[in-house]
Amino acid sequence: MLARQARQTFEERRRETLAVIAIVAVVAIAAIGYYGWRQRVQAKAHTLLAEALAVRDARIGPPPAPGTPSTGGPSFATERERAQAGLTKFKVVADAYPSTDAGLYARYQQAATYMSLDNPTQAAATYQQVVDRAGSNSIYGQMARLGVAEAQARAGQYDQAISTFKELSMRKDGPLPVDGILMQLGRTYLVAGKRADAQQTFNRLVEEFPESPYTSDARRELENLRKT
Repeated sequence: MLARQARQTFEERRRETLAVIAIVAVVAIAAIGYYGWRQRVQAKAHTLLAEALAVRDARIGPPPAPGTPSTGGPSFATERERAQAGLTKFKVVADAYPSTDAGLYARYQQAATYMSLDNPTQAAATYQQVVDRAGSNSIYGQMARLGVAEAQARAGQYDQAISTFKELSMRKDGPLPVDGILMQLGRTYLVAGKRADAQQTFNRLVEEFPESPYTSDARRELENLRKT
């Protein structure tokens, strides 16, 4: 009787153990499959990004004369043509792989290219896509928020730009250079006609960051404010 109960208990535990082993095996296979898939996605994204970067950095000028050795890679007649071609390439990467590092970087570069093409409204919207996807506290998110503010300032949306610059300038533990942000904030105050706020901001830059490469520019702006 006791022996039969022992065999039954052993069989039940053996089945439970086999079931656990089977579950662990399935999870492991799924994890390996996911890792392999993720690596393939990352590789494809980086390949497309490399193509976009090659366009961004392509040579500007006429094509080589007949018989002249080619330098290889694409070339464009003007910087604007190169920027427009790069814009298309970056958008392809960002649309296809929006959550990868390559996709986020491509979206950021897409926004920066809109700025170079003097389209700040579209640049701000594209930078915001990076913020929404990466999160406002990530390095991509904070860089993109700075881009949004710069685009808003370029578009004449000074109040919105000032609000973002001010918030970013208070984050001394963040990855962005606070002295550079203060310089941008002060100049935005100036073009918005807010001279007292501009003076206060430039003074803060000089006092808190005396060794900053922006300090001489801030002092120059303060001198100009005193003269006018």
